[in-house]
Amino acid sequence: MTTIQQGQFSPQSMPQASSRTSTAGAAPLRDNGYRMLQVVLFVAGAVLLPLGLVVIILGWYGAANTPYQYDQLSYLVSGGLLGLGLTFCGGFLYFGAWLARLAADQKEASKRLADTLLLLADVASRGASSGAAHLPPAATRDPGSVAVVAGSGTTVHRADCSLIGHRDDLRPAGNDTAGLTQCRLCKPELI
Repeated sequence: MTTIQQGQFSPQSMPQASSRTSTAGAAPLRDNGYRMLQVVLFVAGAVLLPLGLVVIILGWYGAANTPYQYDQLSYLVSGGLLGLGLTFCGGFLYFGAWLARLAADQKEASKRLADTLLLLADVASRGASSGAAHLPPAATRDPGSVAVVAGSGTTVHRADCSLIGHRDDLRPAGNDTAGLTQCRLCKPELI
């Protein structure tokens, strides 16, 4: 991976997408099961739903134009019930295509989130490995952010901490903070 400097962005620093997620041509459909399932369900629903409506209309037309009751019953069974079944199946297949689309979108979003988290972890580990190199010099820091110890105490405070603001016996904590604990109120940076 290319190194990322603070404040810079380069396209090479982003994780590369696998060749399986390419959408060019028909070949990627073989490797992507969710996409293939979605297409099959969508096409089947697109055929069956209107076909069922046409069969219902043909059954109604046949039953309406025959004077005999026994002929009307056959139109009702063949046209009405078959058409209703085809319409319901087409609707359920559309619903299945929608669910397959949701699953594919969720999988893609999860993959992008994982790639982003890996990139963020890489950037954070590089920042942590450089140590205190990114800390501003002591002269440019906030004067209240200086770590101090009150008297012979073992708790490190910020100089502007309200717990030690009234004390006169403050001394700098220095670089050796072993054995000292951090104040729970002001939470100073231990150098």
